[in-house]
Amino acid sequence: MTYRLPPLNSLRAFEAAARHLSFKDASDELSVTPTAISHQIRGLEEYLGFSLFHRLTRALELTREGRAMLPKVREGLECFAAAIESTRQQQTGGRLIVTSPPAFLTRWLIRHLEKLTALHPEVELHLTASLETIDGRDASGVSGLEGIDVRDDETEVFIRFGRGQYDGCRVDRLFAPVYVVVCSPRLLFGMRPLNVPADLRRHNLLHDESIMELMDRPSWEEWLQVAGVTGIDADAGTHFSDPGLVLSAAIDGVGVALASKPLVEAEVAAGRLVVPFDIIIRRTQAYYLVVPEAVADRPVVSAFRRWLLGEAAKVRAD
Repeated sequence: MTYRLPPLNSLRAFEAAARHLSFKDASDELSVTPTAISHQIRGLEEYLGFSLFHRLTRALELTREGRAMLPKVREGLECFAAAIESTRQQQTGGRLIVTSPPAFLTRWLIRHLEKLTALHPEVELHLTASLETIDGRDASGVSGLEGIDVRDDETEVFIRFGRGQYDGCRVDRLFAPVYVVVCSPRLLFGMRPLNVPADLRRHNLLHDESIMELMDRPSWEEWLQVAGVTGIDADAGTHFSDPGLVLSAAIDGVGVALASKPLVEAEVAAGRLVVPFDIIIRRTQAYYLVVPEAVADRPVVSAFRRWLLGEAAKVRAD
């Protein structure tokens, strides 16, 4: 059978404009200009030979023909989307966008990716670092991620650091970091060895001030209190606006840092950093895999989820 159909873009423009009764709102949804929406619908009306909208001074109204067409057009678009999604679900590969806190991405996820690429070479991975994936202290639990449309070709998942409450998403807890003191082996066994916590008075304290107010990162003041050490100025030392710089300074022997233990596992294993004391600080926040419901059943997401949860399970709990 030969189908005589107008361009698909004009049908999408009509459905969005009819749903919103606004060319402006339809243009925002479809990421085009209101003029483009108007042209698409005008072309559709010329193709059909009748008007779809009454264009009033400050409003739109569907004509009788427009009201009759809308349910079938919507049903057809949904059928197109279902057919494409059904085909996509048969394929493990595809483009996957992973948006993550910067430190998690650079200090943990990247170091494990070799296993994923070996297991699933068909997955085209795109990694993005964003501070917006870190919950604020007053987070309401509304993620804003549930609005992703199943008809969208983009498949994006998120690693978030927070409390694990994200509406409209499937959420898996990965692990909660514990914070420890780290330093270069040169400091541990140098001229001023670190035998007990009080020995820190003879060393430079390194401070990460990048996102203190967002993720409630432990401070030196808190760690010294837990360690029972007094007489040390907890604010003294060198301050950085980037967590990567803090760890680079610690590796180079500039001073002693507080770090998330899972995120420095590679440096400790390689001997570039050591943990001189067994004192740890915990937080209730954790890292979570957050997947919008609209894309949760896609094979590329399922493959990434299985791999990531397996790697996260290997993080040793202290």
